[in-house]
Amino acid sequence: MQEPKKRRWIPTGTIRKDALSELSGLVASQRSPGVLWAHNDSGDRSRFFAIHADGSFVAEIEVEDAANKDWEDIALDRESGTLYISDMGNNANKRDDLCVYKLREPEPKKATVMATKIRVAYPDQTEFPPKKTEWRFDCEAVFVYRKKLHLLTKHRAAGSPFFPSDSTVLYRLDSENTEKTNTLTRLDQRSGLGGWVTGADLSPDGKYLAVLAQLPVASVWIFETRGVGDKLLSKAVKRQVLESAKQCEAICFLDNQTLLLGNEQRELFRLPLADVTPV
Repeated sequence: MQEPKKRRWIPTGTIRKDALSELSGLVASQRSPGVLWAHNDSGDRSRFFAIHADGSFVAEIEVEDAANKDWEDIALDRESGTLYISDMGNNANKRDDLCVYKLREPEPKKATVMATKIRVAYPDQTEFPPKKTEWRFDCEAVFVYRKKLHLLTKHRAAGSPFFPSDSTVLYRLDSENTEKTNTLTRLDQRSGLGGWVTGADLSPDGKYLAVLAQLPVASVWIFETRGVGDKLLSKAVKRQVLESAKQCEAICFLDNQTLLLGNEQRELFRLPLADVTPV
């Protein structure tokens, strides 16, 4: 495997909305070209924001009858115009109330929206938290592939919220029943990512999956989706190691050839796929 070149994180934009102070999720709008949907980590109200790629503010939208226990990522089904906001943050691996909120992508000028709450659970978690094994039931990365929400987990050493493990498991949400908890389908796994997974997005044409890893080594992995079936982590084609990325937790495709990354320090960073090192 070719050693990836390091690229220094030099911000190409700065978030200029004071309320968007702990960026955790980012996705490009389908309905409003040039607009990005973004949200804060845990502790904020149930709201998300419309911004531009330079960090300038467009709008703030409240999600009615929802709660931000630990929102960690946002994803868009481009075919249906459906947004998913993932309340799947689970640092201590003890939550039994994990869920995602599903809503129609709004116009940026809209002030409030209604969302459907979909409760979810991992098929392989039986203890809350697990006592003797790695903590593998936190999630900060979601994306839509073939009309279904997919989730990538963030791993830690057993009993240690702050000690990262550089592996991840891929799950899919196959049912969206609002009357009962929906058990995820386990699809794939991968180790050796260099850091724990904090974000993901699928290219608009569906050909590439971008996965953001952070701590101890910040990097972007590019996986090709063609010919791999459900094993979306099996065909890594590029990797970019990042220097000075700080707490980078958000990633999205601006178009098929350009990524935008964000950290909790309000910085945004463009990364052309053409500049990423093949593996």
